Amino acid sequence: MSKIRAQFHRAGLAAALLVPALALAPDRADAADGAALFKSQCSTCHAIGPAPGFKMGPNLKGVVGRKPGSVAGFHYTAGFAKADFVWDQPHLDAWLTDPKKVIPGTIMIYHQPDAATRAAIIDYLKTTN
Repeated sequence: MSKIRAQFHRAGLAAALLVPALALAPDRADAADGAALFKSQCSTCHAIGPAPGFKMGPNLKGVVGRKPGSVAGFHYTAGFAKADFVWDQPHLDAWLTDPKKVIPGTIMIYHQPDAATRAAIIDYLKTTN
């Protein structure tokens, strides 16, 4: 094996070992951070709790795994009736990035460009199920 080829082989082996380790590394985002972020950025419009009360938006308790537009008694825009998915990590991430791209016609105006902030909020929402 040539010297250059051996260096590429070692670099490839190092990368193969490093990538899984990075996947297992703890994420900066966690539910505790998400609770604080939810309170400061989401709680003006959304509640999380056992009571079915609404603010500007629906109660988000148990939102992960729920179909969009499914909170009884809350008036949703027409786009929610066409949504054919359940709220999971990828859909919530897309929603918090740009709600109108996920469900056209929504009145939600919040956009969060920071991936770590979105992940923390979603991690918190998962704890409410």
